[in-house]
Amino acid sequence: MMDPLVAAIDQGTSSTRFLVFNAKTAELMSHHQVEVNQSFPKEGWVEEDPKEIMQSVYECMERTCEKLCQLSINISNIKAVGVTNQRETTLVWDKETGEPLYNAIVWLDLRTQSTVESLINKAPGQNKNHLKHKTGLPISTYFSAVKLRWLIDNVDEVRQAVQDERAMFGTVDSWIIWCLTGGKNGGVHCTDVSNASRTMLFNIHSMDWDPELCRYFDVPMEILPRVRSSSEIYGWMKSSSLAGVPISGCLGDQSAALVGQMCFQEGQAKNTYGTGCFLLRNTGTKPVMSDHGLLTTVAYKLGKDKPACYALEGSVAIAGAVVRWLKDNMGIVQSSSEIEKLAAAAGTSYGCYFVPAFSGLYAPYWEPSARGIICGLTQFTNRNHLAFAALEAVCFQTREILDAMNQDSGLPLTQLQVDGGMTSNRLLMQLQADILCIPVVRPSMSETTALGAAMAAGAAEGVGVWNLSPSHLPHVTSEKYQPQINSDESEFRFARWKKAVQRSMNWETTEPCCNANGLGKKMNGTPWEVPPIPPPTRADP
Repeated sequence: MMDPLVAAIDQGTSSTRFLVFNAKTAELMSHHQVEVNQSFPKEGWVEEDPKEIMQSVYECMERTCEKLCQLSINISNIKAVGVTNQRETTLVWDKETGEPLYNAIVWLDLRTQSTVESLINKAPGQNKNHLKHKTGLPISTYFSAVKLRWLIDNVDEVRQAVQDERAMFGTVDSWIIWCLTGGKNGGVHCTDVSNASRTMLFNIHSMDWDPELCRYFDVPMEILPRVRSSSEIYGWMKSSSLAGVPISGCLGDQSAALVGQMCFQEGQAKNTYGTGCFLLRNTGTKPVMSDHGLLTTVAYKLGKDKPACYALEGSVAIAGAVVRWLKDNMGIVQSSSEIEKLAAAAGTSYGCYFVPAFSGLYAPYWEPSARGIICGLTQFTNRNHLAFAALEAVCFQTREILDAMNQDSGLPLTQLQVDGGMTSNRLLMQLQADILCIPVVRPSMSETTALGAAMAAGAAEGVGVWNLSPSHLPHVTSEKYQPQINSDESEFRFARWKKAVQRSMNWETTEPCCNANGLGKKMNGTPWEVPPIPPPTRADP
């Protein structure tokens, strides 16, 4: 008798994957991956085509099913599907035609910078944390509410559909689940608590959409998906080779990686190296507010009647994306794997520092005006040094968010659990251990994001093929990187990095004087009147 299988759709910023796991051993049976195109229609804008996203999901599912057949594995053993996704990326579609009304605005997109600046200027004390007591988040271009606002204000089709009550808003998880469960023919419009907590419209204490926040951003609540737990049956697959299989897990990618790394205990943490870099620390069933620039986010809620768990998160916008930039924009490397060879050939950045603030700086600074800089260049500097500096940048940014997390919790991490595509770069992992001065532990199976979504789906009530109790969790093999340089050298390099970060700040401000992009008045100054959010009526829990 074959063990039950559980599948996961992992829709990331740069690619879509479909992976099938053995629910008893967590072994990866088969998978398929398709790259997703990003478009940059204007400076600072980042978009993806929602139909291409769905096309990539179907292609990955079908290819993986073919591969399973070649391995003589019966796809009827797949008992459930989980969904995990790039978070915050914002879509609006027409529920009658099933068509997207605009491209997906990706989390990295900066078109809302002027809106964000005017919101902060109107906030009491010009405080970017004005909504943090409800949302756990600073006001930033990163989150969905300002992107949705931009769509309603600037895209006629979206505004019209909202007026006609035809519009549906969702993050990528909602779009995928709606399409897979039938789309315009009865598709399920839902999201989970981890994705909802990244919109700025969700109250992380009441665990539901907040009418006051929706009024603040002037977003009609009818267009929002229904918020559900991260592990329950939302609906069933309508078409494809997997028709009839329940979709029963849904987690934002960083939450899914936390689950996949089995960080179920308070104080456990993981860092994922993907397009960006995300360090999450489980804080248990109480939301902890940061004093050092970290976000408070909903980690997961693994069942309707289970408690929600929260996390502190350090978010870095550009990690793997810096390698893609060196490849696609600069032609310095031909493939992502080549960067390790170049950097190893240099062995040092030779005093060159690269701050890849392409989308401003995220944690711990939350500085949308920052832009990327490379400094410390001499005639000696060559592309190898630049490659090394790019890898070092990922490590320094992780060090900044780890320091913030240690300060917030008062309990320093003694080692760092890591995952994500970039962790196959051994030089990067060694550099990371050296710069943090603690060991870095990488599981042999690095697809922890997809594993987390599969675990949530397999454990759902009505599926019940994956046991999440601690005694049943599979043993995971991993490799450990120990720090190899003395901490003085590490501290010196980190201090230089911080100096470079200061120089990247306050570069691009959106004073209306000379907006070269030819963007209309709509972009500068908020087109809607911002009602005040009353201060919290009670002490924060």
